[in-house]
Amino acid sequence: MSLMILSMVSHQQVAAAFVAMGQHLQQLPEHELERLCEGACTRNSWFIAAHVRKALEGIAHMLRPEALQQWLVAYDLPVKQPKTIGVIMAGNIPLAGFHDFLCVLLSGHKLAAKMSSQDNFLLPQLADMLFEIVPELQEHVQWVEQLKAVDAIIATGSDNTSRYFKYYFSKYPHIIRSNRVSVAVLDGSETLEELAGLAHDTMLYFGLGCRSIAKIFVPEGYDFVPFLQQTEKLSALVDNHKYRNNYDYQKSIFLVNRVPHLDSGFLLLTENEGVVSPMSVVYYQYYRKREEIIQLLEAHADKLQCVASHDKCLFSRTVNFGQAQMPGIADYADGIDTMSFLLRV
Repeated sequence: MSLMILSMVSHQQVAAAFVAMGQHLQQLPEHELERLCEGACTRNSWFIAAHVRKALEGIAHMLRPEALQQWLVAYDLPVKQPKTIGVIMAGNIPLAGFHDFLCVLLSGHKLAAKMSSQDNFLLPQLADMLFEIVPELQEHVQWVEQLKAVDAIIATGSDNTSRYFKYYFSKYPHIIRSNRVSVAVLDGSETLEELAGLAHDTMLYFGLGCRSIAKIFVPEGYDFVPFLQQTEKLSALVDNHKYRNNYDYQKSIFLVNRVPHLDSGFLLLTENEGVVSPMSVVYYQYYRKREEIIQLLEAHADKLQCVASHDKCLFSRTVNFGQAQMPGIADYADGIDTMSFLLRV
């Protein structure tokens, strides 16, 4: 039955439907935006309206016709033998599972999605927009509590849950994603506009996203004041009580243990060789030579999602300041080509 339904929806129709969705998101009336924000924020106190709007803006940007066409031309779509792909979605930031949703449907497969309880409102709302354009696609999407009768798995979770996923789903073709963070490499020549972009990359989604900047590499003698001044524009984040509690807790630890740090009043910077920093804290590390940075990035490559820097040759996934939280449609999580995986299943 599923193959019969699938034959009724061409790949071109699905692609056109996503383009139409992106255009619809760009033109959403204010009352509809407020409804989506309220629905998401009442279900997860880590979600705030500004972040939900930013996530929707990012998806609309991703679905631009020229971007979608340029991305899809590299693949032989759709698949010849459609299957059911189980996707376990993260809920750390709004619509974290959208790209997998997009890939599965554009590949020609059917989707069985287990959403996070922290983010189970927005994606069905966007899916309904898609179903209004191509009603037949509704037969290709299941929202499930348990993954049963699937042919392959895409799962995103913490380091602990990823180990469980690898064991439990070992018999299926799979992509298993674990915790990742992002870092920035500064050379001291950054403009105020670029530092403002870095502040945005650091603090959007309260630092909970895998593309959030958790560490900054800086040249010896670097002056952090201009960067901290740019973060002040985002000080309203402390109005979120959960973030404020984390900031107060981390600050108290630094004070009690006499850990040297810089404090903007809502963001803490401290020197540390690690790359995974606690919420409300950004680590920094000094460097003298470019070669040091290349070695450090290579050493932590399995934990890095992207790098923000002027030097695009430092790391395979290097972006401009201010773009870390705005991935393109071909910027795959963990650098694993989801569409190529789906074509091999």
